[in-house]
Amino acid sequence: MALVCVYAEFVALIAISCTLFLFLHTQSLTSRLREMEDRLQEPSSLSAASGLSGNSISQVSAGANQSHHPDEHLQHHDRELIGNLHHTYNYLKSTGQMQTLKATELNNTRRAEVPIIFFNRVPKVGSQTFMELLRRLAVRNDYTFHRDVVQRLEVIRLAPERQQELAEMVMDLPVPSVYVKHVCYTNFTRFGLPMPIYVNMVRDPVERIISWYYYVRAPWYYVERKQAFPDLPLPDPRWLKKDFETCVLQGDPECTYSQNAVHEGIGDHRRQTLFFCGHGEECLPFNSAGALERAKYAVESQYAVVGVLEDLNTTLTVLEKYVPRFFSGASSVYFNEVNVLQKINKNNFKPPVSEEIKNLVRRNFTKEIEFYQFCKQRLYKQYLATQVPLK
Repeated sequence: MALVCVYAEFVALIAISCTLFLFLHTQSLTSRLREMEDRLQEPSSLSAASGLSGNSISQVSAGANQSHHPDEHLQHHDRELIGNLHHTYNYLKSTGQMQTLKATELNNTRRAEVPIIFFNRVPKVGSQTFMELLRRLAVRNDYTFHRDVVQRLEVIRLAPERQQELAEMVMDLPVPSVYVKHVCYTNFTRFGLPMPIYVNMVRDPVERIISWYYYVRAPWYYVERKQAFPDLPLPDPRWLKKDFETCVLQGDPECTYSQNAVHEGIGDHRRQTLFFCGHGEECLPFNSAGALERAKYAVESQYAVVGVLEDLNTTLTVLEKYVPRFFSGASSVYFNEVNVLQKINKNNFKPPVSEEIKNLVRRNFTKEIEFYQFCKQRLYKQYLATQVPLK
């Protein structure tokens, strides 16, 4: 009995020590980041900070309803988005493609063999908010919502037998359903199963890795992880305090983006294309032409819609038009509850990163950037094909 008491006291002491240690790290990091946040409130810093909130959805909301936000009040970011859409329109018109553009030819929803949405979500593209939107639409549109359980180690590339288990599990869901998981594109037909309706989101790849960098350093991130997995080791305070610019300039391995490097560590999310390319080893080399082409092919042939975080208006409109069974009323639900949805998983402590550093990193993200632009152009083609009037 005495031994049990001593053991219980020992466990309690360890728990208290871990909590105190985590608290001290959190306090130190929070204090430092709050100083940065205060500097962002200065007028001279606001323009530099634009576009750098946790998952960027809040910037889009400013232009969500243009009847309430006249063009003269649009931010530069919003003007650029509209310019991109018009650029796509002018290109399609000048090449004669506008006359033959048909929504049916751009809609892979009709090819799906079962009414199940598979959202194989890319990290740090607003997927938490998008997932919550799907959860709320489930009540409105009468489908069931399912998501993968939180895992200690998230593995996104699966062996063939694991892929089959995943596909079979998804096909066992009641119909209609939505299933959400961080995982690479999985070809269900390979296992003799019907294809679901694939959807996903993308984001500017450099902004995305910056977001990820600070996300895994946020105080609340480790509090949540520690609550879920108490035996997880605490991070090195020096690692927590290192900012992205220093990480890049010092050539830290975490911020070194070598071409064609095969890096598959847990939590390495530099390759947005990987979630579309698939589970094969040919998808691993960073910024490779092969992975890019495979990812493009999957988007064009398998995905109903790949939305763009920086242009949520167009994304929601296209989803409503191309996947109405699940996304009917998506714009209304999102923008009527935007104050709640835009705060999901938002990192308010992320400091600004200079354009010089971003441009330095972009040099190594050429294929990832090309894929992002490809997805944007496809989204705009889908939008224009529905003949929704341009605003």
